[in-house]
Amino acid sequence: MRSLNWLPQSPKSWQKRMHDAIVIALGSPVLVGVYDESGKLVEAIKSDKVGSDALSEIFDDFLGRYSFRHLVYANGPGSFMGIKVTYLFLKTLSIVKKIPLLAIDGFFFNENHPIKAVGKLYFVKNSTTISTTALEQPVLKGFELPNVINVENFNTDNAPYYGIDAVG
Repeated sequence: MRSLNWLPQSPKSWQKRMHDAIVIALGSPVLVGVYDESGKLVEAIKSDKVGSDALSEIFDDFLGRYSFRHLVYANGPGSFMGIKVTYLFLKTLSIVKKIPLLAIDGFFFNENHPIKAVGKLYFVKNSTTISTTALEQPVLKGFELPNVINVENFNTDNAPYYGIDAVG
């Protein structure tokens, strides 16, 4: 686990201000960003660990340093296990800490590029519809945390989106 972006602030100022957290755990790496009251990214963590390990370590640290007003996650499509673990972790945190959980699809974080499903199938988004399509040579783009967010763009309907039935 390593910090991608760190803007030093005093610990006292962290405790006074409310922050938002974004989690992208649709595959590897897991990305977690902390945003200040104006929506600016103040800290980003990238971890190659599996979501269940990465999220517990990251939030153990973050909860000691930040107070959150919203938790936001990429609710799919992507890794079934990544989506499930992230949802359960953040939903539990949301209930215990009384922090609203918001969601948005993963296309928000990769500029609407295809997302790997299974085999030669990829998730694609056309307007508001997500479907699977066979692609021979898709143009893929990794997920990225935005530098600035507006929580009003995220959904209160935070249920996971799997897109296709489990394979196997």
